[in-house]
Amino acid sequence: MLSLPLIATLATAGVAIDRWFGEPRAAHPLVGFGRWAARLEKRFNTGRRLRLKGLAAWALAVLPPVLIAWWLVAVLPFFAACAVHVALLWFALGARSLHDHIAPIARALTQHDLVQARQLTAQIVSRDTEQADEAALSRAAVESALENGNDAIFGALFWFAIAGGPGALGFRLANTLDAMWGYRTPRYLRFGWAAARLDDVLNWIPARLTATSYALLGDTHTAWRCWREQAPRWDSPNAGPVMAAGAGSLNVLVGGPAVYHGALEHRPTLGFGHPAQASHVTAALALVERTIILWLAALIVLALLSVPFHG
Repeated sequence: MLSLPLIATLATAGVAIDRWFGEPRAAHPLVGFGRWAARLEKRFNTGRRLRLKGLAAWALAVLPPVLIAWWLVAVLPFFAACAVHVALLWFALGARSLHDHIAPIARALTQHDLVQARQLTAQIVSRDTEQADEAALSRAAVESALENGNDAIFGALFWFAIAGGPGALGFRLANTLDAMWGYRTPRYLRFGWAAARLDDVLNWIPARLTATSYALLGDTHTAWRCWREQAPRWDSPNAGPVMAAGAGSLNVLVGGPAVYHGALEHRPTLGFGHPAQASHVTAALALVERTIILWLAALIVLALLSVPFHG
């Protein structure tokens, strides 16, 4: 089991590597994982007992890589095992990628280039953006920054602190399967049930720690109020607190109507204050950055407190 000082050191190294290099640009492991998951879905998502088959497919996709990672860090020499822990965290993190995808949307919106903003936003959200105006694009970008701050950064950091590199890897793979299978459509409603519920379980504590962090680093009173009053109305038990607290902290309104697959969905409004615009997209990214610093600082402080003092 990793000590707190070592966890803090390796987590800082993983965050630094992600910031410098971003996600692997050639042969990203998630590409291969996605292909394997697609084959499993094609093989198992048929016939009866689809919930059970979905659980079996999830286990076949997630457990072998995690068990191999556990074995590696157990048998390798200390420094090699540390390198594997850091590499797995780097794989699981997406802070640089999040910034690189969302910051250009803010720039395009600031320049009132809706064509470019629509194209960029379509790359990161599943909603339709062809006819989206500046306000709708700003809402989408703010929501993506806040929610993916949890999914692509803080969830991985939490599970790294709990279980090292294999924990971060397991979280990232489970979150990926939720993104692939966790839809309430005729195809995935039963088969994807396990992927969606397991992601909810793995994300429950990280999401609330993320929401708390967002609240502490902005308008705290409004963030608590939005979390308490608005989050229960959101479909996702984890995205609701994260986005409600984040929007309240930033004094911005998100949620509301959005078009998915040609159909208008009326989602609850989250947050308080001004309708989203380009400046709020930048502010949401800045909030995520401050939260990363807060989490690393908290790990370092806990590590220092865990070291025995010999007076």
